[in-house]
Amino acid sequence: MTQRRKLIEVALPLEAINRESAREKSVRHGHPATMHLWWSRKPLATARAVIFAQLVDDPGTTAEARAIVDEGERTRWVNAERARLFRLIERLVTWENSNNQQVLDEARREIARSTTGQPPTIFDPFAGGGAIPLEAQRLGLRARAADLNPVAVLLNKALIEIPSRFPNKAPVFPGISDSKMGDWPGAAGLAEDVRLYAAWISTQVAKRVRELYPDIRLPDGSTARVIAWIWARTVTCPNPACNVTMPLTSKWWLGKKPGKEAYVVPVVDEKRIAYTIGTDPKHGPDKDSDGTMNRTGAVCVACKSVAPIEYIRAEGQSGRLGSDLIATVAEGPRRRIYLPPTEDQAQAARVDRPSTLPAGIIADNPRWFSTPAFGMKSFVDLFTNRQLVTLTTFASSIQDVRAKVLSDARAAGMTDGAGLEGGGSDAFAYADAIATFLAFAVSRLTSTNSSLSRWNPAPSKESVTDTFGRQALPMVWEYAEGNPWIAGPCNFEWSALWVSRSIDRLPTSPAGQAVQADAASTEIGGLISTDPPYYDNIGYSDLSDYFYVWLRTMLREIYPEMLSTLLVPKAEELVANPYRRGGKEAAKSFFESGFKEVFRRARLSASEEFPITVYYAFKQTESTENGEVSTGWETLLEGMLRSGWQITATWPMRSERTGRMTSVGANTLASSIVLALRPRPDHAPVIDRRGFTASLRNGLPERLRALQQGSIAPVDLPQAAIGPGMAVFSSYSKVVEAGGATMSIRSALQIINQVLGEVLSAQEGDFDSATRWCVKWFESYGFAPGPYGEAETLASAYNTSVAGLGRSGALSSRGGKVQLFDPAALGGGYDPRTDDHITLWEVIVHLAKALDEEGLDAAGLIMARAATRIDLDAAKELAYLMFSIAEKKRWSGVAQLFNLLAASWADVVDAARRTADDASEQLVLDAAY
Repeated sequence: MTQRRKLIEVALPLEAINRESAREKSVRHGHPATMHLWWSRKPLATARAVIFAQLVDDPGTTAEARAIVDEGERTRWVNAERARLFRLIERLVTWENSNNQQVLDEARREIARSTTGQPPTIFDPFAGGGAIPLEAQRLGLRARAADLNPVAVLLNKALIEIPSRFPNKAPVFPGISDSKMGDWPGAAGLAEDVRLYAAWISTQVAKRVRELYPDIRLPDGSTARVIAWIWARTVTCPNPACNVTMPLTSKWWLGKKPGKEAYVVPVVDEKRIAYTIGTDPKHGPDKDSDGTMNRTGAVCVACKSVAPIEYIRAEGQSGRLGSDLIATVAEGPRRRIYLPPTEDQAQAARVDRPSTLPAGIIADNPRWFSTPAFGMKSFVDLFTNRQLVTLTTFASSIQDVRAKVLSDARAAGMTDGAGLEGGGSDAFAYADAIATFLAFAVSRLTSTNSSLSRWNPAPSKESVTDTFGRQALPMVWEYAEGNPWIAGPCNFEWSALWVSRSIDRLPTSPAGQAVQADAASTEIGGLISTDPPYYDNIGYSDLSDYFYVWLRTMLREIYPEMLSTLLVPKAEELVANPYRRGGKEAAKSFFESGFKEVFRRARLSASEEFPITVYYAFKQTESTENGEVSTGWETLLEGMLRSGWQITATWPMRSERTGRMTSVGANTLASSIVLALRPRPDHAPVIDRRGFTASLRNGLPERLRALQQGSIAPVDLPQAAIGPGMAVFSSYSKVVEAGGATMSIRSALQIINQVLGEVLSAQEGDFDSATRWCVKWFESYGFAPGPYGEAETLASAYNTSVAGLGRSGALSSRGGKVQLFDPAALGGGYDPRTDDHITLWEVIVHLAKALDEEGLDAAGLIMARAATRIDLDAAKELAYLMFSIAEKKRWSGVAQLFNLLAASWADVVDAARRTADDASEQLVLDAAY
């Protein structure tokens, strides 16, 4: 019987998926990611599309296709069916359709048709933030989520397990069901109770701590509420003749809105420093004078002596880091009001630290945590005493509200039943559920109410920032202590509102399951779709300790076994952490052996009907004498391939907005690579090195074009091309080196990179002769001048001339020198329709300039006018080649320019379609789109 291939192994509407995945980054209200922070979540659109395509048959291998005798008719039928499935996926991945029952039912019918009505359970052994199991549940599938990290498990319980216990349930808060008659579909009642009990908690806590946040008197005698207090850490100046308490701050600016600027002005007053507010932007801090801190230390504003960073660390370790109030931000009718500090406002913050606090020491890992070096070694050291009083009061209220919900649920007619962990779905379980969601609201609050939160002076912001601006806890010198009784990011009800909005959009069937388990030893309970840890890129357990110590305080009675440890379990966590494992090699060995075990166990229970899917989005390279290799990729592939898996497809899934794909050389990817894998047949052939290389050269060009058509960013192309290359490698049971040894994964990766370079260069055959000359000249000189004689000799080889190239607008020639026009030096208003000597090169350079300087519409206009005069596919290939050359030459600015163009290609084509005013142009662009 012929094995049916799944859609993910053959074709996908990649650009539609990528576009919606990138757009999802801007979705806020109701997105599950806003329930609680987790690092590197997969976009829901990506997860939904991948699971659907993992289960649905590709039309080309179905019985219906085989039954059609005529080959042409069969091809037309297959293409029509694929187009129909593509249209469904395009609707399915749209955020607005995530709860569209009609679209979801259509997707479920397709899944049922391809699985004979018995789809498998989707299992994610590295569930993390829960996107994959959540989207499996949304597609009507049973979902099972496992993770070692209890914070991740709680998140997954909140997403796929708790709502399914209470579907279509009315709120129990007194009086609500009576005042609002009607249905409470899905999780709407649960969400409403979270909002209402959050307001109840806020009222109770306000009675105890509201007075710690006093209003401030304005210069006109009136009072206003304080939005935030701006503090700077301090040390004693090391100059004995000065000895002032000197501020440590990275910036003085408070607000940069035009016409409403404000900044802190330090004033030396004998042996102390006072602070006033400046408003004249002409006298505001510049790049060199904004703040006192840099990487090497701080400058004393009184005597200009330098306090080296070593001195500041020593002071911190000795407990002598202090804090001074340097400004206050108050509410105004239409703007922020920035005021100098006052003694009464500073005094309000001087409260004793609570006697009972969450326990937990920050990991000794300077890559992610810099605060321990300055004496801030425990998690509670990251908060002011006033913040600790407030947060512990909110945390203690969770048990109070749990008791109140239980009482109200009984009054609403619910029986007691078992708790959540006992599998209950009545009063006790409902009280546990509301307490869990409200604990998330408190946990979210810790991320905006810490002494690692800054004040953002940007005109569109002027607010307190989140502690986790990136995947680390760096030292912060000036910080903003927000007022938790002002609507905004520091407010509890505001935090709970984000949680409740997420609940509102969660599916409530079928029931999901979230368990705490180590991936290397847990039972494989279904068809795998997973996003594993990215080698050593993110320290999930160490970072999530920040939240765990608070969640454990609030929820230990509800989840006694899961929250039994003082900190998140780390011994079995599959990340390559050299600080935990005693060095890089030991960390790599641990990570590799763990992955092999995960995929070995998965191979034992693998289904013959469906491929598994694995995401990977990590770019870390090491330079060796044979070139660059990716340690993360190498280790992941080692674990999969040596466990008997074969890669059957790879797809680049973009998760960042187009405009942000310009960090060339950065250690991050704009795309996730999704791999489809099946068990490698036991009878897979053996091949030698020469045969493997020949197979790559035969198969890689077609797959490379598919990747480029998906608008993968050129900066990601070397990583993405590893997938098709390893698909060839993994189809053999063994690749034999010349000496008889088995080829290593590292050697295979190096050969794949070599062939990738050959394929990119071979694409030059699609270019016109003038463009091929420009490419060769660019490889040697970039946009710098070169000798005329050499240029003319090269031109003869390409059957062109320097004079002709000059007439085409590609270069200038004078004084014995030839120079390609730099995009930045080109004039505007380029119109390909009036170009008498048009070349791919000239069009691409003008497109790159227009996109970078003027945006999509300007680039789209050029493309529309060039559509009938050039080969758009070849033009796109040229953009990729330009990036590749520039990156190898380390011309970062040029590389960024062409990375942006290639990654944005589909968006530019779309803009061109909107502006095309000629029927023939529209026809070409429709075909390209």
